[in-house]
Amino acid sequence: MNTLIAVAIAPCGVGDELSPDVAKAVQVIRSSGLPNRTNSMFTEIEGEWDDVMKVVKEAAFILAEKGIRTEVVLKADIRPGFKNMMQEKTAKINHILGDSK
Repeated sequence: MNTLIAVAIAPCGVGDELSPDVAKAVQVIRSSGLPNRTNSMFTEIEGEWDDVMKVVKEAAFILAEKGIRTEVVLKADIRPGFKNMMQEKTAKINHILGDSK
């Protein structure tokens, strides 16, 4: 079933600058082949539930397997019969606001 998730994966207790470790998790997501988009707070991933959750696990474990305490925040939208939600949700809002983006 098609699922859109927003996930934040971050190391805990490893200093003030987390970007290098966050980038390792994002790289796993980007190399998955699933549609994804990263912003300042979350990375969105869209696909079948099992495929998305497999990628989340792999991205989190890339840090955890190095002995890094890892925090995962996840929000899922499971919407039967819908595809391309990552783009369509934003397009609907932009249309309502009269924005051509």
